[in-house]
Amino acid sequence: MGMSAEDERAASPRDEEWPEAEKAEKLARGAALKWASGVFYRPEKLEGLGHYRSRETQRNSSIQSRLKGLQQMRALVEKHVQLASVVQVLPQIFSVQEVFSHTLQLLHGQRLLEAHAELMMVEHLRDDILSQLHLRGLSSAQTTVLSYFSGLQQLNETLAKQLWDIVGSSLRLVREDPVLFVTAVRIIEREEKIDDTLLLEATFLPPGRPKGWRQKFYHVLQDTITGARFRAAHVDAEGPGLARHLAALQKDIVSELRVVKDLMVQCVPAHYNILSVCTTTYHQALTSHLQEILREDLDKQGLFLLLEWALHVYHSPEMMGHPDLLPEVDVSALGPLMSPELVDLTERRYVVKVKASVLEWMQRTLEVEFKEWFREEEPETDHQGFFQSALPVIVMQMLNENIQVASLINDSLQQKVYNMALEELEAFLGRLREALVQCGKEHQQDRAVPKYYVSYLLAMLNNNLALSNSVSSLHPNTAHREVPASLRAALDRMQKKACQLLLEELLLDLQPLCLQLPSRKWLSGSQLVGSMCEVIDKYAKHFSRVRKPVFTLLLMESELLVASQYLRALMQRKMVCKSEEERGQLCDRLLQDTTQLRELFCGLGLDQSQQSLEAVFALRELICLKDPALLSLEVLGFITKYPDASDEHISTLLDLRGDVSKEVRHVVLEMMAQHPQVLPEGYRPIFSTILVPVPELPFCLRKGKCA
Repeated sequence: MGMSAEDERAASPRDEEWPEAEKAEKLARGAALKWASGVFYRPEKLEGLGHYRSRETQRNSSIQSRLKGLQQMRALVEKHVQLASVVQVLPQIFSVQEVFSHTLQLLHGQRLLEAHAELMMVEHLRDDILSQLHLRGLSSAQTTVLSYFSGLQQLNETLAKQLWDIVGSSLRLVREDPVLFVTAVRIIEREEKIDDTLLLEATFLPPGRPKGWRQKFYHVLQDTITGARFRAAHVDAEGPGLARHLAALQKDIVSELRVVKDLMVQCVPAHYNILSVCTTTYHQALTSHLQEILREDLDKQGLFLLLEWALHVYHSPEMMGHPDLLPEVDVSALGPLMSPELVDLTERRYVVKVKASVLEWMQRTLEVEFKEWFREEEPETDHQGFFQSALPVIVMQMLNENIQVASLINDSLQQKVYNMALEELEAFLGRLREALVQCGKEHQQDRAVPKYYVSYLLAMLNNNLALSNSVSSLHPNTAHREVPASLRAALDRMQKKACQLLLEELLLDLQPLCLQLPSRKWLSGSQLVGSMCEVIDKYAKHFSRVRKPVFTLLLMESELLVASQYLRALMQRKMVCKSEEERGQLCDRLLQDTTQLRELFCGLGLDQSQQSLEAVFALRELICLKDPALLSLEVLGFITKYPDASDEHISTLLDLRGDVSKEVRHVVLEMMAQHPQVLPEGYRPIFSTILVPVPELPFCLRKGKCA
């Protein structure tokens, strides 16, 4: 009988393992065919077919039971085959330990190429044996073989350690012993080729593959660069220590990149891109290193050094743009050393530090200035004789220097420092004004202290003017020199306060004289106004020690003060003209006084059109009017010219005349009510500052007539 295809496929593996089985099967098939043909040709034997079938079934069962007893033999045969395969390579396996010892000796003697050749030979032997066992499916034998090659791991580790030590010293070795470095690179490249070949062609990967030593080369080189320069001990956050650290980095990096460019590039294959790798490593390491330094609490010098180093020094011909590195070294494509956000943050930190320093200096300057005001000698003068102190020079020099220093970094930092400087100057002016107020309070308690109170107030006015003139020049860019309105207001408040204190001082000297106005003695021709002129002239001489814009302002304010005090004295209800003759005397006295005062101020340089004494002349006309019935028309002209004159002011003037009836007064006040006045723009009020005393009511007895 023929066998089916399935039977043949099932039998084929067994035939390969048992050649005798194939021979026996052929004999059995021949005997069976011979017997079958005899039966079919002799019909009388068909009757015994059942008996034959039973006999063959028994025989088959007997054979199957015997085959089960052969399974153990089959397993033993398989082990025998595995052992036979191992036995074939035993001579080579037994020689491995000797090779290991010799290879270690080569490694210890730094004969690296020879050691690596033997290492590759042993690895090749191991991999070849493992490959054959793998193809035969003899996995259990692989463990036995690997036990003989266990020393390979130590050899690999020993060799690798030497290689990475060499790579770690590469910058020194390429100058002193490039052969050793080149040897290491050759070994790394051999291993890289073996890795590539196995990954592409091998049916299985041997233990320890791929080694990836080229990638490890890069890692070791990068770690060497970063570890040597950027993982050092704590960096001194103070300016001098940081400056030394940055200078050392600059010098070392340029020196090492020179070595890479001129020497190391020649020792490695071109595809290593070793110069680009090293440049990128330095750049990235510096970026991280600067961020670490910025986590420290740096002073303003340290922050400035970092900004200058990152934005200017790093790209300059003294560092990455060094002629010895160009054109091969190019960091322009690597991005900024400090991101724009980090630069902005560092600039703001710098401004905060500078602000604290400026505040401290300004406070110290103010304290010195305050003490100066109480000296027993006058303030210093300039070449023109104007009083001054060193305050504006100190303040402006300090602010200007900080702005100029910031301009060395970039426009952004310069603008930040400029804005800070204006803010601090504004705040300083506020504190200076408070100091003036304090000085004024102490002077009120004792007018002898400070001794040269007026002179120092004048010096402060000159200082304020100097500051005002200098502010616009703080910014080097003329397009950004506009002074903020808040700072202009602070300067104006400072000037007004100093002027106010001076005028208060003038008022204190004028008040005793003004209290004598009006009086019958004054009408009879006393030298009261002459004394006032002496006081005014004395102050005018003081005022001449201040520069002209402020001098003119002081004259105008002094003249307004004199005019308002003169008018206030007339409106104190101290005197009422009892006759026409007395009114004539009053008109003459008013004319003489006002003319004398006007000529004084004109002589001091104040034009007549700038004087407020004209109000006294106009008031005189109201008093000199002969016919009281015409007063309503005259008053209308008066309030039109002086719209801040109130009903009370006009009533007081009518009282001063002494001849105005209730009817006329009613007509005048009614007319004023019908013609309300509005202060025109630019009008200098004079009457609104004068308070009119409330008239005393006559005392009346209960149920009686008023006295």
